[in-house]
Amino acid sequence: MEAGEAVTRSAQRARIPASAFFATLKGIDLAEMIAYVLLSLASALAGSAAAVLLIPLVQPDHPLILGGKAIDMQGGVETHAILFAAVTAVFALLRWQAARLAAHLASRYGTNLRKAVHARLIDASLSSLADASSAEIAQVLTYNVEIVTQGFSAWLQLLVAGMTAAVSLGLALWISPPLALGAPLLGVLALTASRINGRKQARISRQYVADLTRLFWHTEDFPRRLRHVRSFEREDAEKASYGEISAKLGEGYRHQLDVIASGRLTLELLAAAGIAAMFVLAYRLPGVDQASLIAIGLLLGRLLPYLLSTRQSLQQLHSAAPAFELWQRYMQLHPAWPAKPPLHGAQLTGTLHIEHMQLAAPLAAVGIRNLSLAAGTLTLFCGNSGIGKTSLVDVLAGMMQPGAFSARLGQRAIGFDDYCELVRNGAYISQSVRPWQHSVRECLLWAAPDADDERLQRALADVGLDQRLADSQHGLDTALSSSSSRLSGGELQRLLLAQVILRQPLLALLDEATGALDVAGEIAVLSALKRRLPRTILLVVSHRSSVAAIADQCVTIGADSTATVHAGEHVEA
Repeated sequence: MEAGEAVTRSAQRARIPASAFFATLKGIDLAEMIAYVLLSLASALAGSAAAVLLIPLVQPDHPLILGGKAIDMQGGVETHAILFAAVTAVFALLRWQAARLAAHLASRYGTNLRKAVHARLIDASLSSLADASSAEIAQVLTYNVEIVTQGFSAWLQLLVAGMTAAVSLGLALWISPPLALGAPLLGVLALTASRINGRKQARISRQYVADLTRLFWHTEDFPRRLRHVRSFEREDAEKASYGEISAKLGEGYRHQLDVIASGRLTLELLAAAGIAAMFVLAYRLPGVDQASLIAIGLLLGRLLPYLLSTRQSLQQLHSAAPAFELWQRYMQLHPAWPAKPPLHGAQLTGTLHIEHMQLAAPLAAVGIRNLSLAAGTLTLFCGNSGIGKTSLVDVLAGMMQPGAFSARLGQRAIGFDDYCELVRNGAYISQSVRPWQHSVRECLLWAAPDADDERLQRALADVGLDQRLADSQHGLDTALSSSSSRLSGGELQRLLLAQVILRQPLLALLDEATGALDVAGEIAVLSALKRRLPRTILLVVSHRSSVAAIADQCVTIGADSTATVHAGEHVEA
């Protein structure tokens, strides 16, 4: 709930500058955008021409009046009918082509938004994501972009409606210049229509986005959540909570439709009043004949179908505003470091000495001194939950800025930037990470794209997963989420550890990455990692004291937040 309220507050504070929206159009081909504008303009001209060509069919014996001049349309009714049908066909084809191009542009726009925000999240520093919930991030990457894309489609529709209105009204005033006196009235009506319920719609849309974020909280990691709910026998409370949010979403959707319906009614009434006023004005002004009135009526009648679409497009733009604000907020995340090409095969020459490292606030009390890290060694981090073990290894992984840092490689002093570059070839496995790939093969190839089947099988054997897959008829292509072949929590952790072996990192950090295994299985897998990764520094976070039996050194964080380094039982023995 707090995350949803935070979204609402930030959306209410923010205002979207036009430059921010137009900046998102850079990924769209300029030629395609120009082609869409030209097609829309040509379609508006063809539609207006078709409306004017109806006059000879309605009044075959009267000349066509354009700009106060009589134009005698040659030919009979058949000729006029063929000409009208031909121009109408051209209008339909132009509008169809413009609609297809609009669909292509909207698709490209949505794709660019998703790729951009996902890339920014991948590159973001962990500290910039400290206040972001996984539910909100999931929404930013999914439904939120859909809302913004709908707003972009609405903007394209408004371009068509605007050009059609400009061409139709311009031609109507050309046919009967005295009607230019009614232009201010049309301007007032258009301005009034565009502002009807605008603020109310924006407020409803912001709340809708906030409620959707709350709904994502109820769907996040659902199988684990379901086990938690059932174990506490809180099924009814969970249903009630989900039902409450669903009801709010339903009520918000109803309010949006009510606002749209009210706006449509007001718009249609204003349009009817405006057209009626134009005809009253035409009858009272000299120099306006009946043929001109028919032409104007047809041209203004062309605008009626656009009333509904224009109002809906304006409502979609209002709805897209808070979604765009949320997307823009995530696009402003600070990157962890400048993008660099992948670094494979880096090796540590000599021992890395962390002379002093202090965490940044709010864990500034947690620090460590005189920690030596060498390839082929395993360092165990232990301490009470919430005391700062994960934050400590986050800094050691180069993923978070420390409050203070001094180290040396051999006899050479290095700063934190140099340290980050050194350990960039790393691997980080956490207990909360689950494979998202479809199959075992895809999961392993994600870590080592060039690995052949033999290498994949060796890695699986090292983590004790080879026999499990040998019993499966699909082998490496065993699905990770299929009900008939689903891997257990411990097997999934083994699979992620196989990724580490394939990666051959300089630094591997395992944050409770073996928690789903039994004690014997944990020791066996970690021993296999030490054996198979002789050039890798292994940092292991675990609550099990048994891991100390194979550790070269242990780092214990006490209640006073002081980290003490001492030899592991493996060394002492």
